[in-house]
Amino acid sequence: MSAALPPNTPAPNASSLTITLQIVSIVFYTFVAFLCIGLPIAVMPGYVHNQLGFSAVVAGLVIGSQYLATLLSRPVAGRICDTIGTKRAIVYGLSGIALSGVLTVVAILLESYAQASLIILVIARLILGGSQGLIGVGTISWCIGQVGSEHTARSISWNGIASYGAIAIGAPLGVVMVDALGFVSLGLVLTALAAGALLLIRNKPPVPVVRGERMAFWSVFGRVAPYGLSLTLSSIGYGTLTTFITLYYVNRGWEGAAWCLTVFGICFIVARLFFINAITRFGGFRSAIACMSVETIGLVLLWLSPSTTVALIGAGLTGFGLSLVYPAIGVEAIRQVPNSSRGAGLGAYAVFFDLALAIAGPLMGAIALGMGYGWIFFFAALLSLLALALTLLLSRRPTVDTRV
Repeated sequence: MSAALPPNTPAPNASSLTITLQIVSIVFYTFVAFLCIGLPIAVMPGYVHNQLGFSAVVAGLVIGSQYLATLLSRPVAGRICDTIGTKRAIVYGLSGIALSGVLTVVAILLESYAQASLIILVIARLILGGSQGLIGVGTISWCIGQVGSEHTARSISWNGIASYGAIAIGAPLGVVMVDALGFVSLGLVLTALAAGALLLIRNKPPVPVVRGERMAFWSVFGRVAPYGLSLTLSSIGYGTLTTFITLYYVNRGWEGAAWCLTVFGICFIVARLFFINAITRFGGFRSAIACMSVETIGLVLLWLSPSTTVALIGAGLTGFGLSLVYPAIGVEAIRQVPNSSRGAGLGAYAVFFDLALAIAGPLMGAIALGMGYGWIFFFAALLSLLALALTLLLSRRPTVDTRV
């Protein structure tokens, strides 16, 4: 006898549009979260460097602290999703974003006290990073629980569309807001957006918690680690671009750095919309290998870029290339854990993406300080090549699917 379906779960023969609408209604909260992350992303490094007077390395550490917090929150996020529910994880995350917004306002009001402002700003970024971890794991796990594990790739893909789409909108919008209303507007908008999302989620029915034996997080981590390492190596390019593109443009004497993030996000979304079924058709490994190749070309163009036009093309190819890497390798990684530990599996896998972003800030900041900003994209391209080689090796391993 089959188990009862969660509320609003599509029937087994539901149309592709019905399933997509179910997913979109959940990843909307990812969109809100990443809009809050995108708004300050193009202006915060410059604020720390220029207004507060700290070095490029410190600016990178401030941005990287958010990603480190996201990384550390993943085990907790996975456990919350597996034991008390995905909706609860998202509610906690939205509440954290609201608090981060309040602290951002306080930090900016204390700008004349540079060290105190920096400390509060870092705390705000840490809370924002932890909230991102909760919402990221919560939305994907909720989607898979809602529409079924056979739609894992689609769930991850649409979650990425929501996140990068929000950054593509948020980055230039944040620049416009700061120019028109000042830096304090960032914190106010973060709080308002999170509060609005909390009101909307109140009446949305959650999916039941999957029953079964829970694997320890570190056991899950060990199973997905080889796949996660490939994700880390390929994702450092994203962390490099988002953290340092503004300072890279300034170093070259160019304007319009925020548009690089917009082009990146648009190409990322277009690739996922048009090639969303490639993972099912060609397999996770083949899709990842093709995308990593394109990403590497994009990073090389950014490294060698003689003009903003070439830089935009490089950013676009990087976004296009990264589009299917996360879901393609993710499908292979999540096969290694049972459904009752799905949240832990998603959390463990996401740790490796967070690790890439946490490493990218200080590592590339140090490279920029010692060798110049152009070289950060050379090393990002080199790491992408290593990811491609590792993925080729993983693709030759026997296929295992432990989901029950």
